[in-house]
Amino acid sequence: MQDLGIEVLFQGKNLFRLLEGLWVTVRISIISVLISIVLGIVLGMIMTMRNPFIKIITRCYLEFVRIMPQLVLLFLIYFGLTKMFQINLSGELSAVIVFVLWGTAEMGDLVRGALTSIPKHQYESGKAIGLTVVQNYLYIIIPQTIRRLLPQAINLVTRMIKTTSLIALIGVVEVVKVGQQIIEASRLTTPSAAIWIYGVIFFLYFIVCYPISILSTRLEKHWRN
Repeated sequence: MQDLGIEVLFQGKNLFRLLEGLWVTVRISIISVLISIVLGIVLGMIMTMRNPFIKIITRCYLEFVRIMPQLVLLFLIYFGLTKMFQINLSGELSAVIVFVLWGTAEMGDLVRGALTSIPKHQYESGKAIGLTVVQNYLYIIIPQTIRRLLPQAINLVTRMIKTTSLIALIGVVEVVKVGQQIIEASRLTTPSAAIWIYGVIFFLYFIVCYPISILSTRLEKHWRN
């Protein structure tokens, strides 16, 4: 067992440190997802407006976020804006800003797609029975939108959680960064530590993301029937 390198997981507080790093990952993900959902819903509703100026602005924002890799956005926020404007942003706050920018754009497009996929007569039927605009959205449009939106939104949440692994590159001590630190500290005494550390990190991401993926699959199957 000594030659395998698995003992590195149980040396000192290594396993506990990995769990602490996982909590940092989950915390950043939860904050980013919650803010992105709220802002994404607002953005999606704005994107359905027929104003051409609004359409151009929202489309440019969406395409910019989609084309720009998340890692580049992280570097722009953490290294670029902090130097240019002489502001002090922590790595975690920078990560939240980037993931909110990305998540809001993606969620907004999902909301827009869900809203525009609802047949026009659904909007008109609410008006025909005397519902106000708010009541029409509350009782007719929003329930159908949620049904179309939720599975795709859950998939987006999973993608955001997995993409948080990039924040190790701006110094945030999350689960991947902790793993790198443990591997570096053990490289002379336990050269094979990497396979075990990254194996555990894979498992930690799996137990966080797999239930979310299962939920998405079940919702899609349930609503198809």
